[in-house]
Amino acid sequence: MKTALSIAGSDSCGGAGIQADIKTMTMNGVYAMSAVTALTAQNTTGVRAIQEATPEFLKQQIDAVFQDIFPDAVKIGMVSSSELIHVIGDRLRYYKAKNVVVDPVMVATSGSSLMKTDAVQALTRELFPVAALVTPNIPEAQVLSGFSIESREDMLAAAGKISVAYGCAVLLKGGHSVNDANDLLFSNGEARWFEGKRINNPNTHGTGCTLSSAIAANLAKGFGLTESVQRAKDYISGALSALLDLGKGSGPLNHAFDLDSCYAREKESEKESV
Repeated sequence: MKTALSIAGSDSCGGAGIQADIKTMTMNGVYAMSAVTALTAQNTTGVRAIQEATPEFLKQQIDAVFQDIFPDAVKIGMVSSSELIHVIGDRLRYYKAKNVVVDPVMVATSGSSLMKTDAVQALTRELFPVAALVTPNIPEAQVLSGFSIESREDMLAAAGKISVAYGCAVLLKGGHSVNDANDLLFSNGEARWFEGKRINNPNTHGTGCTLSSAIAANLAKGFGLTESVQRAKDYISGALSALLDLGKGSGPLNHAFDLDSCYAREKESEKESV
């Protein structure tokens, strides 16, 4: 069985972060492992508090995984400080990690800031060069490129600049009222659009975590970058289309929409409990 490691923050309401990553990786057929960068107290309405792991403890988590079950892919999510980013970059280079997908999580769906200012520079310096793919959304790409993004042409310019500047492939996610649900993959100087249909579902908590984890899972299984992105988009479309409705804010996706197991079924009648 192929394996994947998520290096990210914990989401106490289970819709994003480590919890979303593990669910997504499992549903996409790989064995999921984790190294927790921070604990968060959050729900669908916002982030209440963040407690970071120490750099040494994060290092110990990553070492423990790589020295025992070497991951076939690594997904990096929320890392809020430059000190933690340095540890991750150092360890990934040391182990020559492969199929690294970086989701530059700067702001939560609820609007809460998740990254300190100095961490953005550390992210581009330490993690982008080891990444097979970086998956910014529109606001994140604006920060990374310095461009204002309001159109399809702006997406092309921003993705191209990020890719050339940091030597990695870029999947610039549409949405945020730009280009509907179409995503742009810029890799090796070439651009490819992944057309999507906007799904009328206000519950989008953890969509970025889910997409990047699904891509990492497919890379771990040996699919190429383009096919991994397409499979991940298909998966997230299914999870959104399931229209799960939990919480008082922007709720989570139904990561298990395609689960077909006798252990997952709910009780159908009172007779089953007898």
